[in-house]
Amino acid sequence: MQPKTVEETALTMAVMMLPSDANPQGQVHGGTIMKLVDTAAAAVAHRHARSHVATARIDSMSFLAPVEVGDLVTCKASMNAVWRTSMEVGVRVETENLLTGEVRHTSSAYLVMVAVDENHRPKPVPPLLAQSTVEERRRDGAEERRERRLVSRATPDPGS
Repeated sequence: MQPKTVEETALTMAVMMLPSDANPQGQVHGGTIMKLVDTAAAAVAHRHARSHVATARIDSMSFLAPVEVGDLVTCKASMNAVWRTSMEVGVRVETENLLTGEVRHTSSAYLVMVAVDENHRPKPVPPLLAQSTVEERRRDGAEERRERRLVSRATPDPGS
């Protein structure tokens, strides 16, 4: 398979938050933000794998500041690392107050996506070609998170 670059599959997605996205106080539900993050990550993974994908894990979703009705939410998503059938996509969420122009970093997340075939079985994906020191740093961070996941999966839960 031909390697792909981060730039080939990265995307920016923007959505204005409406009253239906929020609680009675006008703050957007965390689940609404999570759905946008998952959608952006899935699109990046689809572009990379050119196949159907499934979300295997949302690793470390953070909510740093509230999002208000009327804000423009921008999800910046890009591939961090690729393994045999799985991929890590990083998503940065920024919110712009359209009246003041203030932009804030409001959320971040790492998602593990798996490419699947027509029988919903994992399938191999093309390698990722890191082209900058930033992309190499993101790949290295993804490798560290993967190692932690593998160790925690192999460690028995003391409460069970």
